[in-house]
Amino acid sequence: MASIQHDTDVLFHSAPVPAGQSGTLVSVSREQAGWETIGFSVRRLVKGESWKDDTGHQEAAFVILSGRTTADWGEGVQSIGRRSNVFSGYPYAVYLPCRTAFAFRAESDCEIADCRVPSKANLQPRVITPADVRLEIRGGGNATRQLLDIIPAEFPADKLLVREVYTPSGNWSSYPPHKHDVHNPPAEVDLDETYYYRVDQPEGYAFQRLYDATGKRDETLKLADGDLVLIREGYHPVVAAYGYNVYYLNVLAGSARSFAASDDPRYAHLGKNWPPPDPRLPLVPGN
Repeated sequence: MASIQHDTDVLFHSAPVPAGQSGTLVSVSREQAGWETIGFSVRRLVKGESWKDDTGHQEAAFVILSGRTTADWGEGVQSIGRRSNVFSGYPYAVYLPCRTAFAFRAESDCEIADCRVPSKANLQPRVITPADVRLEIRGGGNATRQLLDIIPAEFPADKLLVREVYTPSGNWSSYPPHKHDVHNPPAEVDLDETYYYRVDQPEGYAFQRLYDATGKRDETLKLADGDLVLIREGYHPVVAAYGYNVYYLNVLAGSARSFAASDDPRYAHLGKNWPPPDPRLPLVPGN
């Protein structure tokens, strides 16, 4: 397996796995991340290859980023996935509780995001189909984006929250800037979060600003297809470069199963009177 490079303690680049070969594109454990919540990886399987594992002391969500695969966790083989890439359709996913052995076998070349958090809850496995995914068009003007909730707060999981976000060329996302690093419900809860990026053209990119209210941290990351960003604290808005549509997969877990967050008070007023939504949305139509 090729080594996975990272530029800072929050940015990890995907490994250069050649097209047509299986391998791990990116992988960050809880220990590498320096937190107790999320482990995240993306695995490519070429047609006909299998991957077997066990969730152990974790619950897991497997999001099919592209291709088709069978999944088996002891209740019969199921065929899942149909989009050719993240920009071509809504996702399939599989939720598995702790202590569950599983096997995937690729029916076509496929890529699977593996999202895990510690859990002891005895819950039920479930296939999430495109029909189960909830659409939200959020924001307005050039801050309009498309959200697809895969595992929302009301889903019967223990700690996991999972969603996909599509940001059109030139638009802002995760905006107004917000944070979720204090447990103060219902206004805000303390959540760790990952952003896994895909861009619709290989030369495309996005920027993400990471900053806090004290001014001690303020950095801007240039992000390419396959990059992974860890959000431990602070505000974290995103903008897509003109000419390129940007996708990110968010995984969150922390002090409560809620998306409650606090906007940066300097910019919060922008979210109270949005202009009409960008007519390019939704970028990805329902299946």
